[in-house]
Amino acid sequence: MLVVDVLLGVLGAGALWVATGVRVVQQFERGVVFRFGRVHKSIRQPGLTLLIPIADRLRKVNVQIITMPVPAQEGITRDNVTVRVDAVVYFRVHDPVLASVNVQNYTFAMSQVAQTSLRSIIGKSELDDLLTNREPLNQGLELMLESPSTGWGILIDRVEIKDVALPESMKRSMSRQAEAERERRARIITADGEFQASQKLSDAAMIMSETPAALQLRLLQTVVEVAAEKNSTLVLPFPVELLRFLDGATPETAKSPTSVPRRPMPKPVSLDEALAALPDIAPPPEPPELPEIDDVPSLEGLEDSAGPDRADQKADD
Repeated sequence: MLVVDVLLGVLGAGALWVATGVRVVQQFERGVVFRFGRVHKSIRQPGLTLLIPIADRLRKVNVQIITMPVPAQEGITRDNVTVRVDAVVYFRVHDPVLASVNVQNYTFAMSQVAQTSLRSIIGKSELDDLLTNREPLNQGLELMLESPSTGWGILIDRVEIKDVALPESMKRSMSRQAEAERERRARIITADGEFQASQKLSDAAMIMSETPAALQLRLLQTVVEVAAEKNSTLVLPFPVELLRFLDGATPETAKSPTSVPRRPMPKPVSLDEALAALPDIAPPPEPPELPEIDDVPSLEGLEDSAGPDRADQKADD
């Protein structure tokens, strides 16, 4: 009886020992076994697994795809524009042994690498690429993350830039640029429409010039269209050809009755002919003859005629 009790006790202890070494690994997990501190090469698959009590330690690693948002990073683009960019990274553990041994916390490590890589991408890119051409930037960011994550046993599934925040001044500048671009397109389209319409009108004018009746039919069609409206006024166009015909049939004097006839231009003549045509001029009269010097009265006679006053003055002297 004692032997039976001992056997039952041994079996119970063995069952308890085995039960302490039984572990359950979920479908989305993989088990990494550390035996006396050394990692075991074999990875425990999902299901029931048996460990050696006291000797083995099991670490479960989640192999699901992890969605990690990257905080918004502020940087200056290559064309000197300050922006704030945030992104999201999708990754999963590819090698549970490397993820458990080579890095302490692979989630935190991936977050830091993603932030520094995002800042580097911002500095290498231009604003237009961040706004409209994000696919190459996503691929470049994915390559930058794969470089360190390969040694950590992590596989990058996808990287995407979510949002690009711009300053208010830049938004206003871009809106003005877009408005100017729309206005330019509208002007080009309007000019192109006028050019095509002028070509069609030129072709129509050539056809109507070959067939004068077509112009009359077009005139009647215009009258019908105007008369279709409910109005009391009918506008009839006056043909320009009739004006030209009347202008050609009117005589020259009737066109300008008050006009003064122009005098004919004189015929140019030479200098000799002009001098010959002048009338004869009478010669100037001869100057009178001057008296001779002998006929001039002497000075003595003049003194005598000066009178007694002049003689008394000389006596006093």
